[in-house]
Amino acid sequence: MTTPHDHRRLGRALGLFGTDPLIGAGLPYWLPDGATVRHALEEYIRAEERRAGYRHVYSPVLGKRELYEISGHWSHYSDDMFPPLDLDGEQIVLRPGLCPHHALIFRSRSRSHRELPYRMAELGGMYRFELSGVLGGLNRVRAIQLNDAHVFCTLEQAADEARGALEMIRRAHRALGITPARYRLSLPGPGGKYVAAPELWRRSTALLTEVLEHSGLPYEPAEGEAAFYGPKIDVQVADGAGRESTLSTVQIDFHQPERFALHYIGADGARHRPVMVHRSVIGSVERAVAHLVERTGGAFPPWLAPTQLVALPVSDAELPHAEALVRRCTELGLRADVAAPDRGSLGARIRTARLVPYQAVLGPRETSAGLVALRLRDGRRLAPRPTEELLARLVAHTAAHGPELWSDV
Repeated sequence: MTTPHDHRRLGRALGLFGTDPLIGAGLPYWLPDGATVRHALEEYIRAEERRAGYRHVYSPVLGKRELYEISGHWSHYSDDMFPPLDLDGEQIVLRPGLCPHHALIFRSRSRSHRELPYRMAELGGMYRFELSGVLGGLNRVRAIQLNDAHVFCTLEQAADEARGALEMIRRAHRALGITPARYRLSLPGPGGKYVAAPELWRRSTALLTEVLEHSGLPYEPAEGEAAFYGPKIDVQVADGAGRESTLSTVQIDFHQPERFALHYIGADGARHRPVMVHRSVIGSVERAVAHLVERTGGAFPPWLAPTQLVALPVSDAELPHAEALVRRCTELGLRADVAAPDRGSLGARIRTARLVPYQAVLGPRETSAGLVALRLRDGRRLAPRPTEELLARLVAHTAAHGPELWSDV
């Protein structure tokens, strides 16, 4: 089933991503414009995380099977993992998540209570053995780039850290123009896929319920949707056909700190067990971009657009001015291109650039006066302005990461 803005069709038409049977099902590649969108999204998230006190790490996409036996993934999640590779007598596994690696990084040296909360973030690869029947575009893939983070904190800090993570998610959604379909408190259901630790489940569920109640957000409990090690807050989004998927999550985990024997030295000089808060602001980059394509039809927020400004010289006489404008945009960090007269009439070029947020029309009057007449993607036109003044406004506007085209029209 496709929707009017089906991201699989638009992804190919707009040159964002593609697939090839020689690479394999569920393994899309990113074309230059799609890679630009992805890079801008990743840099926004990293900057937001730095401002929130997160420290970024890199960890390998492989791990020994023993690592996932300790974490509980092997006994509770192995059906969704790729088979192990036999290397030098050891079984090596493509990781299904980043949390075991982050737990090992935390325990790589002794930690003091003064370091907590210790916020660790990574945009890292993970791999899920999705069945071929559920694969589709960027929504369900086998190689995932996850915006993941883990906060190691005291029990008293856990609720505040989860609230802070939820607020980060809400800010990012505002910047992207995303409206959640609903908030879900995902709880365990019947069956053996969950860790058997009733008291840990009770404590983590109580904390997440407190966070949701304090936020004032309406939410719905959903049995059978929890992670195998604990409950989670899931932020659900819907596509044009009403199909839901999880975009962002906040989880509180007492299980893995125990499994990995994590500890910090308290003010009393004794060892204490930290709580692990899992948090993903945009979830997988693939799913986030898929949702944005379907919601916007490729008309991305200005800060995220592959090309932010297109220069449209009316005739060849204005072409040097257009090229100079694009060079200046590039110097200022704006993504710009020239649509020269040899690409067709001015009207045809404007239609071709219909998804570009800003169209700078350059005629004889504007170029002689050093002005730019800006046309917005939605058809609005701004009065001609001096080039440097206009570009300064564009730089400031895109740096603010808002979803709107212009703030004072």
